[in-house]
Amino acid sequence: MSGVPHAADQFGAPARPNLASRLLLRWLRWQDGRRHKKVVHASSHSSAHGHDHDTADANAHGVRPADDSAPSGQVQAHFLRHLRRAMDTPSFPCALSSLPLRKVVSLWVPGAAGPMRARLFLPRGRVRGAVLYLHGGGFVHCGLNSHHGICCRLARVSGAAVLLPDYRLAPEHPFPAAVEDARAALAWLAALSARHWGGPVGVAGDSAGGNLAAVLAQDGAAGRGPMPALQLLYYPTLYGKLEFPSHQTYAKGYFLSRRSMAWYGAQYIQAEKDWDDPCFVPGLAAGLAGLPPAVIVTAQCDPLHDEGYCYARALRRAGVRVLYHCYPGALHAFLNFYAFMPHGKAALRLGGRALRKAFHAHG
Repeated sequence: MSGVPHAADQFGAPARPNLASRLLLRWLRWQDGRRHKKVVHASSHSSAHGHDHDTADANAHGVRPADDSAPSGQVQAHFLRHLRRAMDTPSFPCALSSLPLRKVVSLWVPGAAGPMRARLFLPRGRVRGAVLYLHGGGFVHCGLNSHHGICCRLARVSGAAVLLPDYRLAPEHPFPAAVEDARAALAWLAALSARHWGGPVGVAGDSAGGNLAAVLAQDGAAGRGPMPALQLLYYPTLYGKLEFPSHQTYAKGYFLSRRSMAWYGAQYIQAEKDWDDPCFVPGLAAGLAGLPPAVIVTAQCDPLHDEGYCYARALRRAGVRVLYHCYPGALHAFLNFYAFMPHGKAALRLGGRALRKAFHAHG
């Protein structure tokens, strides 16, 4: 690869977040201030009464990926419980998100270690094709609620059925548990699509889910699973420990921090040999020729910006058809805030239309 692009404009200063992003960052800082005051109060109260400090410490570390602190040593169960509860909250009510669809079905689908919960989003009118959507969250959190609205919009725009599986999370289920669950879900969905919706399937995901979707696309090209008609990757993480300029340019203060990225990686990858496994670092795969067409979306003010950009360039050089788009001033995870971030809605329209076109091309 000739050169690595910088997330800042042509090696300049970090780009300024757009208005919606600045408002979100301001709100998060306000939340941090409130949380800090509560922690101080709780700590003082605990000292006076001899209470345990674990809950206060968990609150101090916060419950969102923007925080630069994480529990040291073994991750405490109560920390994960608070983190997952907070991060599996939708930005828009699920019931309202579902209204434009014909039906949202809660079901169980095969996973690598047994049945896993999932939701199937069915649009109105003729359904053509199916999409496996793999949620982000650093392989540690998020789930059916946090990505409900995203899948509703994607189903409506694409005209395809969208399956959102609740794959196993780290650190309880480290690599390759998420990959194995994603493979099982795609095999099940491909069979369902062949029976009901004309056959073609697509893979999609954001952040950690984009990593999983890229792995499934490589599986398909290698004959290890169904061949997707399209891979839709939103601000994916693809290169493991490999350093990129955007990692430092946006290391702190832009929702996702460099330290939190390292923490997520340490929860998911617990064996040193797995850091170089192609099923974790699809960006470093030996051969990319023959992969399905890709739509890759990045956020400008995101430490992961360069990873998506470089993967798009690598795919193009391998002869893969790629549509790449970077949203100016956007933060990591802007899709989750589509309810008040215009770029989130636009990115879902972009992906949905690309899926619709890919499925129609299959007849």
